[in-house]
Amino acid sequence: MRTISNAILFLRIFVVAAAVPYLMRLKLSKVGGVLEPGSHPVAVPEDRVRKIAGYVERAIRHGQPLVRQGCLTRGLTRYYFLRRAGMDVTLCFGMGRLEKGFMGHCWLVKDEEPFLETQDPRTLYAEMYRISRAGSQASGLAAVSGFGRFANS
Repeated sequence: MRTISNAILFLRIFVVAAAVPYLMRLKLSKVGGVLEPGSHPVAVPEDRVRKIAGYVERAIRHGQPLVRQGCLTRGLTRYYFLRRAGMDVTLCFGMGRLEKGFMGHCWLVKDEEPFLETQDPRTLYAEMYRISRAGSQASGLAAVSGFGRFANS
């Protein structure tokens, strides 16, 4: 971190990442209201996206016990900062049946494709809910069923 503005950005990311467990105590519709800035999307330079994603990873890797590891911290924190940078991304929540039973995952989507994911989560998880610039909404069976626990991925 070479500049004061980078240090401030990292500290802001750290604080939001540490707040994720408390934020997730709210209903998902309220979480969407907190995360979504309501601004129109603009082009975000790739180096800004890499910086935000890198700082989120650093906060997760080195922030324990204040910052929890896992997809919830990663997804919500990335969404919060990428949307404020102007990027048009969506935060998706899904459920899937894995060898250990049902598990949850959350991920970002940009241009209808998973964004900043190492593998496509849609092959393992059915989308149940999404938070986006258009608002929060249930998908598929989510309107009828509830969520399980989320994987630490």
